[in-house]
Amino acid sequence: MKRLKITNDHGWTPRTLRKEERKIKNISLRQRVIAVRLVMEGYLGKDVASMLNLCRQSVAFYVSLFNEGGLDLLLDRKYPPGREPFLTPEQQQELKQTILTHTPAELGWDIASSWNTRILQSYIREHYGVDMSREGIRKLLHRM
Repeated sequence: MKRLKITNDHGWTPRTLRKEERKIKNISLRQRVIAVRLVMEGYLGKDVASMLNLCRQSVAFYVSLFNEGGLDLLLDRKYPPGREPFLTPEQQQELKQTILTHTPAELGWDIASSWNTRILQSYIREHYGVDMSREGIRKLLHRM
C-alpha cells in the first residue's frame, strides 16, 4: 500500500491544525482535520484510520481533499437539500399566529380550549388542503 502524503500543506502545520481542530464543534469535521494532522505528523493511513475508527479510504479521501483545496475544501460538506415542507413559511407563520391568538372553540373546531395535534390535523387539512401526520405536526410545532 502506498504511503499517504501531504503534497500541499497550504501553509498549515500540525500545530496550527491542532489549534483549528479545537475550534470545530462538529465531530465529523473535527475528525477530518485530526486525520490530516496525523498523516502530516507521519502516521500511516491505516494507523490513523484505526485510531479514529474510520476506514482507510476515508482517511485517503480527506488527505486528497486537503491536498487539493486546503482546510476550506476539507471542511466543505455538501448536504442534500432535504424534503420540501408541507406548508410554506407564510402558512407556517399564519398557523403560529392562529394557535397563539385563538382557541379551537373560537374558530368553531371543537369545544376544546387548547390546541392538540388531532385538532390541528383537521384544521390544516381544511384550511390549507394539506394532509400531515400528527407526528409531523408535533415536529412542526417544536420547530416553531
